[in-house]
Amino acid sequence: MFNLSYKTQRKFILITFLAVPLALLLTFSYFPALNLVYYSFLDWDGLTEKRFIGLANYVELFSKAEYFAVLKNNLYYFVGGLLQTAAALYLAVVLNGRLRGRNGFRVVLFLPYIMHSVAIVFMFQALFNNQYGTLNAFLDLIGLDSLQHNWLGDPKTVNYALAFISMWKYLGLSVVIFLGALQSIPGDLYEAARIDGASPSQQFWFVTLPNIRRVLELLLLLSLTGALEAFEIPYIMMLGANGTQTFIIETIDVAFKFKQVGLGSALAVVLLAIVLVFIAVQRLIFKGGDDK
Repeated sequence: MFNLSYKTQRKFILITFLAVPLALLLTFSYFPALNLVYYSFLDWDGLTEKRFIGLANYVELFSKAEYFAVLKNNLYYFVGGLLQTAAALYLAVVLNGRLRGRNGFRVVLFLPYIMHSVAIVFMFQALFNNQYGTLNAFLDLIGLDSLQHNWLGDPKTVNYALAFISMWKYLGLSVVIFLGALQSIPGDLYEAARIDGASPSQQFWFVTLPNIRRVLELLLLLSLTGALEAFEIPYIMMLGANGTQTFIIETIDVAFKFKQVGLGSALAVVLLAIVLVFIAVQRLIFKGGDDK
């Protein structure tokens, strides 16, 4: 190898370093995705012989509205994601300033993200429990016992409660991402804005937001895809019962509970297509903003 030219050695090193991640990507991402598409054309229960049925699974999906009715529950997580992004941006701006103990606040905010989802579910089961729940006990303590409620037992409130748990878990991650973006903005821009007489709100709108636009776009995308892929918290907490079924839970139930792997694979492919469409639309919107 030492007899090779510098250009050849450089290419060899680049190919060597890229080979392992590319192999992992192909093995654990693209190959399973291709298999998923293949399974969606089959009538298969996951154990017995596969039978090719063409587009029959897709015809069944789009002829029965109940498969897509659960998407309304994903909407709770999307709205929650938007509120979480707004709250994370506010907290990041505050923590990016000269706040005493800001590092401690950062740790406290990021801690829920690194906690296991099962532990978080147990915590909030104790919070929302109808009989001995902390929330109802607190409302009774401050004289608001009329607001006590069966938060997880009522279909009208359970999805709000689950969306709040998801917001609480992922808020810290959004704050950290925003903080990284805010700290990359040159201080000279703020100094020039202050010299020109810009107020703090004007500095935010005309200096901060334009410089973190790409990060904001990323977090909005993560909020959208996270809402469409909501699974672990509603499944662990409720197993999809009481009107908490999301599209992913529906897909898993069809594939493994009802032993229709082909139909479940078709649901997964449709979800992937929905995510890709929303990503393309979002990219188009933001690209249009760049052209102005």
